[in-house]
Amino acid sequence: MNQYNTKTKITTSVIGTLLGMSGFINHGIFEILQGNTPTNGRYIEAIGELHRFWVHGTEGAFTLIPNFLITGISVLIVSLAIILWSIKFIQIKRGTTIFLFLLILLTLVGGGIGHIVLFIPTWAYATRINKPLKWWRKIMPTKAKKVLGKMWMPMLIITSLSWLMVMELGIFGFFPGQSNPDTLLNITFGFVLLTVVLANFTYICGFAQDIQEQN
Repeated sequence: MNQYNTKTKITTSVIGTLLGMSGFINHGIFEILQGNTPTNGRYIEAIGELHRFWVHGTEGAFTLIPNFLITGISVLIVSLAIILWSIKFIQIKRGTTIFLFLLILLTLVGGGIGHIVLFIPTWAYATRINKPLKWWRKIMPTKAKKVLGKMWMPMLIITSLSWLMVMELGIFGFFPGQSNPDTLLNITFGFVLLTVVLANFTYICGFAQDIQEQN
């Protein structure tokens, strides 16, 4: 299948890789550290008390697997599959369907909950990778396409840095000038929301650049 939209594909590859990294680092590793012990329920705290850096640094998750070690290993495997799929295969036929399946699977085996607000729009935009973007071509003025297209790479970098901040806060709870746990929790939620907003705008900028390159 011909790949229509290179910038849309790259954006999905980057965000998909970041989603896989957050499952791997923020959940899988810490779940394995809790050892061959029962989860005692579907809702778990990926980061146990022995490995916790701050009071809200629990990284809550849902899992169908009643064992921390197996949950963690499953998360590592699915996270790596998401990273590989995002980079190499997202553009193939039914690539986005398998991408969505892997993200849902990550959620079900203990890879976290908060990433849902990012992976749903990421998947939705990714379905446009092999589409001609007729609607976007129609509504975007020529001048806007040029301006937005130039913003694509800076916005992709900022979006990535924002999600990396979410990952750091989730584990370490460090933010310059802040030490109150409740304030840090609000800052964490703020960065999650900011990342989602930035990701949406980044995709729009990518669409603009893809349209220009096709022209």
